[in-house]
Amino acid sequence: MKTIIVLALALQLSPLALAQTVSPSAFPAAPQIADVRSGELRLKGYFWKPAGSGPFPAILFNHGSGADDPQHTAGRTMAEAASDLAPVFLKHGYAFFYLCRRGQGLSADQGPFTQDLLKQAEAKGANARKRLHYQLITGSQLDDGLAGLTFLKAAPDVDPKRIAIIGHSFGGMITLLSGDHDSTIRAEVAFAAGANSWHASQELRDRTWAAVGKTAAPIMLLYAANDFDTTPGKDISAELDRLHKSHLLKIYPAIGKTSDDGHNLLYLGIPEWEPDVFQFLDDNVKH
Repeated sequence: MKTIIVLALALQLSPLALAQTVSPSAFPAAPQIADVRSGELRLKGYFWKPAGSGPFPAILFNHGSGADDPQHTAGRTMAEAASDLAPVFLKHGYAFFYLCRRGQGLSADQGPFTQDLLKQAEAKGANARKRLHYQLITGSQLDDGLAGLTFLKAAPDVDPKRIAIIGHSFGGMITLLSGDHDSTIRAEVAFAAGANSWHASQELRDRTWAAVGKTAAPIMLLYAANDFDTTPGKDISAELDRLHKSHLLKIYPAIGKTSDDGHNLLYLGIPEWEPDVFQFLDDNVKH
């Protein structure tokens, strides 16, 4: 068990510098478009495997709840988001599966878009939105994430005993809620989990603490200092400390100029988190 908190001076990056951190210099071959059954739905996702022969350790990635339309997340299209991240994982020898959950990206025709549902609920009041958010993140959206895990464990050239789950924002919370459903998960990495929702829902906090308490896998929590809220990471880390469970909390220097920039550490700060995340993954998943 180890907790690391890193705080330093804010790193102010220009828009050009931010753009340069997003796109790795080398891009992998075109991904396989994978089909995933989630109940009656047929979801799709982008699936890459490293060069060479498997079986490979693998990553299931849980994206955020979206932006203004079903095809965008974190200021980029879903396809761009997947292609920004995939080369980082492939060069470290991991297969990478970017699942598009219902209503988003390649699965936009498989149910309503999460942000549309939340906006409709918000028109009825803040409590209605909070209730729906909880229902989605612990219900249908979590079900989709677990369906992605089932797909990945059966995928050719993937070692089903060496799989980690990684998520961003809403997807980071799905990642943390997944561990008590499958004890074979080797590690969980959550970027900016709960930064927009933690204080709004005691019910979500209680469910998260219950889930991580039953999770066998070590957990890594990552935030930028200028994210909307780093309290979720500190609270979850404190609970894991109390339970004597293996985990890491890392709070990086501020990135960019806004809380939105900080929230997108995953995409804008790859050089900062890459060595830490892959040390964690290699220690707990690859070997």
